Amino acid sequence: MHASIQQRVDGVAALHMRSRLATAELYAIIGKEPPAQKIRFQIRNVGNAYHIVELATDKVKGFRWTWKEASNFAQALESRADGVKVTLSGGAK
Repeated sequence: MHASIQQRVDGVAALHMRSRLATAELYAIIGKEPPAQKIRFQIRNVGNAYHIVELATDKVKGFRWTWKEASNFAQALESRADGVKVTLSGGAK
């Protein structure tokens, strides 16, 4: 990735994390529980495979052959969407 694009991506990720922290602090100050975050990805059984679908766009982001692999992949996508860097070990076989 080009250096200027990487800087922009890192800047946006930092702003996203800062906004999440500010929101958490606000709810702590007013003494209320923050609303539950909606899930972004859903696992759907299609034939012999499990498709991981982004709910906002209804697009398939990937598929896995076992439920465990699909669940791990969906959790990794959720973490990445939250700005956490995640690496998947093993990969799809």
